[in-house]
Amino acid sequence: MIKRLLGDEHPSVATSLNNLALLYESQGRYSEAEPLYIEALTMRKQLLGDEHPSVAASLNNLAGLYKLQGSYSEAEPLYIEALAMMKRLLGDEHPSVATSLNNLTLLYKSQGRYSEAEPLYIQALSMIKRLLGDEHPYVAGSLNNLAGLYKSQGRYSEAEPLYIQALAMMKRLLGDEHPDVAASLNNLAGLYKSQGRYSDAEPLYIQALEIAEQRLGANHPNTITTRENLEYLRRNRQP
Repeated sequence: MIKRLLGDEHPSVATSLNNLALLYESQGRYSEAEPLYIEALTMRKQLLGDEHPSVAASLNNLAGLYKLQGSYSEAEPLYIEALAMMKRLLGDEHPSVATSLNNLTLLYKSQGRYSEAEPLYIQALSMIKRLLGDEHPYVAGSLNNLAGLYKSQGRYSEAEPLYIQALAMMKRLLGDEHPDVAASLNNLAGLYKSQGRYSDAEPLYIQALEIAEQRLGANHPNTITTRENLEYLRRNRQP
């Protein structure tokens, strides 16, 4: 409809392409999402110019897809370009800058580049709190991310209170049956599993799986991951 009404070359067409790509990505349909992200990025550059927040958003989205696929060398330059563009266009103190910063830190964590990731995580968390307030889903997301970094380094006593705080915040802000709550439950369960606290981890995995199956479906990548985590725990726990 947008193409019929506005023509094939219109920013709203690029937005629709981007939205459809986001849907495919959330379903794990990465090969279908990629060409749509690329088409949206190309169209936005042609119509809006190389220096536009929507172009930076498209760069972030495409980088995020590559990260999910483990294509880190393709993702990093896109994340860096998006972050620099957001700072130029919106200033250093803007929620979109914090989001771009957070995206880059997640990539570094995935690569095991912890010493590069930690100061960026802390910077992003502080910025989000300043700009959005202490009670916001993005704050909970940043807490989860920082906790995940500490867990990866074996810093369990630092990770646990952050995971618990993030989970409580997600429940308050989004409700008990939100997919992000399931992700938080899965994260906390993973921490307990790493510590050998299987009796603490199992009920959290079960709760996370129930939410994921209901809200995302049995075949969603997040559901599959949670199910595999629970099965692994049950196979490997001490009798």
